[in-house]
Amino acid sequence: MSAYSGIYTDIQGLAELRTQAVRRPESALDQVAGQFEALFTRMMLKMMRESSLNSGLFESSQSEQYMEMFDGQVAVEMSRGRGLGLKQILTEQLGQLTRASRRPDIATMEGPSDFAPASQQEFITGLLPFARQVEKELGISHKAVLAQAALESGWGRHTIRRPDGGNSFNLFGIKAGPSWTGDKVAQRTVEFEDGIGERVTEKFRAYASLGHAVRDYASLIRDNPRYRTAIEHGKDPHAYARELQRSGYATDPDYAKKIGEILDSDILRDGNRAGVM
Repeated sequence: MSAYSGIYTDIQGLAELRTQAVRRPESALDQVAGQFEALFTRMMLKMMRESSLNSGLFESSQSEQYMEMFDGQVAVEMSRGRGLGLKQILTEQLGQLTRASRRPDIATMEGPSDFAPASQQEFITGLLPFARQVEKELGISHKAVLAQAALESGWGRHTIRRPDGGNSFNLFGIKAGPSWTGDKVAQRTVEFEDGIGERVTEKFRAYASLGHAVRDYASLIRDNPRYRTAIEHGKDPHAYARELQRSGYATDPDYAKKIGEILDSDILRDGNRAGVM
């Protein structure tokens, strides 16, 4: 039975729905939308009845109470299943608002003024809190985030440097396209076309801190529709890497394979020893 099938006038039921919305906001969206559709349908029925049956036939308090109950029951029945279609529209809109309100706040974790790990273990230790935050917000395995960053930055030892030698904190090889208004830095890189690599100079994004870099990565993956399937496979690091490649994140035909090899390396596979579990 739908959770909104009888609670549109039940204060206790509304309180229970509010509690569920706090604990499990995603699962409560359908019920909240259904609740609203039932209320809307009931109001519509009441207005139609009052405008068409204004003959004095239903002027007694008993008949009025009966019709109120009747309107409520009809509204519930009309809102079951697909209902009037309003519930589906509301669910999509509420879902967008919920996801927007839960956007990663990784930038508050700025991290060190520089990030130059001397070992793979130092790389994992420094990046792990941010990778876990991405996992919390987007459902993408923190191991997938670590492995991709390790590939793009050479375990943090080959990050793109600014002209003055400062760190750009660009751990994910994100280019600075026309829409990017932040700092940029030029870098020689290899781009593949038809499987053939060619060295070119590209402009990449530069960030003020490690936190800003990871937040921008999370925003890129979350907000670009092309990576929606990758997010859906985020719990499986290998599948996530494959979907990233299919989505065109990188031109390297072996991109997913290379991430997979890092995922299968001893330091990431033995999560307890590396502290990534």
